[in-house]
Amino acid sequence: MSPYALYAADLVAILILTFAVYLPRHRRRDLVVAFLAVNVGVLAVSAALAQSTIAAGLGLGLFGVLSIIRLRSTELAQHEVAYYFAALALGLIGGLGTTSLGLGIGLMAALVVVIAAADSPRLLHRLRQQVVVVDRAIADETALVAHLERLLGGRVHAVTVQRLDLVNDTTTVDVRFSAGAPPLVAPTTTATYAEPGTVR
Repeated sequence: MSPYALYAADLVAILILTFAVYLPRHRRRDLVVAFLAVNVGVLAVSAALAQSTIAAGLGLGLFGVLSIIRLRSTELAQHEVAYYFAALALGLIGGLGTTSLGLGIGLMAALVVVIAAADSPRLLHRLRQQVVVVDRAIADETALVAHLERLLGGRVHAVTVQRLDLVNDTTTVDVRFSAGAPPLVAPTTTATYAEPGTVR
């Protein structure tokens, strides 16, 4: 089997993943360059290792070190980490050439399809994560959840208090919630009393 067919399949897969899936959804140009560079670089090095006497395990170890350095150099969101490792995996499948052409293309296609489906905006589109600074110091978790549900207009699933500032009267929380879902805690109402003979 000619390895060039797998090389071509890898290039087609990374172009689809980058320009048809990632870029239209996230619009981050610098990571497009990173994904392409990682994929082509891994493809080239793994292809060279496959043709040499150097063990493939050594090459995979080097890729792991490089990926750790790359991920520590800047802050990436979790979905961007997934695209990053997908680009790396595509390069490995195409470069090592240890699988048949059909299996290699099938694995690449499956990887692209899984990433595209998992990152679809239609999948779990209501779930949100946000760091919120509340302009009150609220120590009671039930009261905090009720306040956040009224503020965000959705159902809060998890709250992690990052900072409770009693001096400045603020609470910084990491909130996981469903936008637009009815809250679990019923909103509190404040009764208004009027003096006899007055209109409210």
